[in-house]
Amino acid sequence: MGTGRRARGLVIKTLLLIGGALLLKRLTKSTTRWDHARIVAHSLSGQKFSMEQASRDPDNYFNFRMLTCPAAQMVDGSKVLYFEQAFWRTPQKPFRQRFYMVKPCPKDLKCDVEVSSYAIRDVEEYKNFCDRPKDQRPQPEEVLGDIAEHLTTVYLKTCERGKRCLYEGSTPPGGFPNSWNGANYCTSELAILKNNEMHTWDRGYDEDGNQVWGAKEGPYEFKPVPASISNDMFSPLNFHTQQSMEKRIEGSLVLQD
Repeated sequence: MGTGRRARGLVIKTLLLIGGALLLKRLTKSTTRWDHARIVAHSLSGQKFSMEQASRDPDNYFNFRMLTCPAAQMVDGSKVLYFEQAFWRTPQKPFRQRFYMVKPCPKDLKCDVEVSSYAIRDVEEYKNFCDRPKDQRPQPEEVLGDIAEHLTTVYLKTCERGKRCLYEGSTPPGGFPNSWNGANYCTSELAILKNNEMHTWDRGYDEDGNQVWGAKEGPYEFKPVPASISNDMFSPLNFHTQQSMEKRIEGSLVLQD
């Protein structure tokens, strides 16, 4: 009887050890390249505002609304996201529209995820894409056919332990060709932080290396807006302050790249 109990106890203990080992293996399993790509695509998606930064430094930053959502998937698994940016008070009038393609970095590059931006063949067809019911949007096969010229690619790496960010990276040295507002090339920096925050810094330079468009003081900081303060965004004071600031950048490359 005692021997039987000991035998059963040994079997249970062995099973628990095996189960614990399998669970530990699962928890410590390294994140795959496609896992990284999925995390980045998910982090890019959603609605974010630069409201806090604009309130803190209204001379250099504006309250923009950034909205991104899944639009299609390539045969190889790459995620295609639709992105638009607008002033917070006129979200129905985006001034920047792009497709983002998110996929793992090629194995020969020292990065984890690449995020490429592409122009859209007919931007009018895609205005407020994410806000529309799915049956009233261009469908995935249409999206794939509307991907136009490649604009930039940012190469992201996972951040070191202890840093606020999850992923960070930039365009390669020399950036990508860009002719807007006297530019010769442009660069982009991107950081994905915890709490669904994202920092972006797009700049254009002339052939002598002088910055001709984009924020100069540092990256734009986009954050989800807590419901508790969302109503403050639409106060009359904020509305008129933002309206006067918007007039100052009419025609500037803050609006396009």
